[in-house]
Amino acid sequence: MNMLETVSALCPLCGERIELVIDCSIVEQQYTEDCQVCCAPMLISVIVDEQGMPTAVLAAENG
Repeated sequence: MNMLETVSALCPLCGERIELVIDCSIVEQQYTEDCQVCCAPMLISVIVDEQGMPTAVLAAENG
């Protein structure tokens, strides 16, 4: 069973679409990652549902 899923999201700072690889073996997680386009840090909050599908919410790290 593949525990990694790719999620497409918009950077909260530059608005560009980015791809996040989520480890679905962790049901709730929060971490900081730099945007692949503008390199600004963003806070990523992830919740994985009962079917193993992740939902990611992105926010500017300092706001």
